[in-house]
Amino acid sequence: MKHYKLIPAFLSTAIMLLSACNKGMNDYFYKTDNLAIALKGYNGSTEALEIRLDTSRYPHELAASNPFQLSSAYTFYDNQKNSVRLSVTEKSSGKLVLEKELKKEDGPAQVNFLYMDGKVSAWPDKPVTEPEKIKIMYMFIPQITNYSEPVDICFGKYFATPQVFEEITRIKSLKPYEFSEPAVFPTFSTARQEYNGVMTTVSFVVRIFKAGTNIPYIDGTEYTWHPINSTAPKPPAGTASSKMYIFNEQLSGNIMRFYTRVDQ
Repeated sequence: MKHYKLIPAFLSTAIMLLSACNKGMNDYFYKTDNLAIALKGYNGSTEALEIRLDTSRYPHELAASNPFQLSSAYTFYDNQKNSVRLSVTEKSSGKLVLEKELKKEDGPAQVNFLYMDGKVSAWPDKPVTEPEKIKIMYMFIPQITNYSEPVDICFGKYFATPQVFEEITRIKSLKPYEFSEPAVFPTFSTARQEYNGVMTTVSFVVRIFKAGTNIPYIDGTEYTWHPINSTAPKPPAGTASSKMYIFNEQLSGNIMRFYTRVDQ
């Protein structure tokens, strides 16, 4: 009578794996490639946003009225196509906000956007902060006047006595609903100081002029301009910073003032 030896299950598995090595591991296992995907920007809507990569839901939502900066990775298997469809939708309505094809061959994907008032636009990167410098970028939304021409945004010091505005620098020909290039200028003190032999208070003021002029953009309208309170948003004058503002018009009586919608 012949006797047969039983091979333990774990040993049988090991033999199969060794055999697979001889045949080539691709016969048994998929190759994979990971695509790094980063999202950065601001959801300025009242709706949470969902993100999908093809049919897979992104692990995080984009909260309403909040900035976002997320990163993840998508895995391509060797039996799949070499691109993935990124889609962003409103969570409650399913409205498509953004759609983009990301290709593996293009390498890591960076998707920056602003979603506000039902519109998608680019979300720029702020410049880095430097000692003793102020850096500011703006988007101006004139939703009350519906002003449609470019404006100059002028930075300056306002001396209460004798009611003088001294320009430091300006952003030129900024179109409404678009981001400006950064304005860069030195920090400065707003402590009481002497002006033409008289001690006076000093304010950091940001005025909005018709492009190429020193005329307030509301000139010719029913609205008036206050020398201190009619200022665009701004950081402290004496502290180094890098800021990005989106701001709207806001009335106080018939005086034109401004509301900071996004401060980053």
